[in-house]
Amino acid sequence: MAQATARHILVDSEAKCEELKKAIEGGQDFAEVAKQHSSCPSGRNGGDLGSFGPGQMVPEFDKAVFNSESNTVIGPIKTQFGYHLLEVTSRS
Repeated sequence: MAQATARHILVDSEAKCEELKKAIEGGQDFAEVAKQHSSCPSGRNGGDLGSFGPGQMVPEFDKAVFNSESNTVIGPIKTQFGYHLLEVTSRS
């Protein structure tokens, strides 16, 4: 079964999500941005979500994780929790 490891940043607006994405693409460290801005408890760990398989996350998140390139920042992804930036760190 496929497995992925990923990290994410959760914020309450699409505009904030876009702003943070530009900062990361401009050279800021994903983990540091997550620690400073993510409203998810995983933010304390740089947004690290650990390893998970298909169907373990909400559908929008799941689709993005298992259908995108690794090590690129994806988003904004809207879920019932807010807006996410996502980085797949590995997939097998």
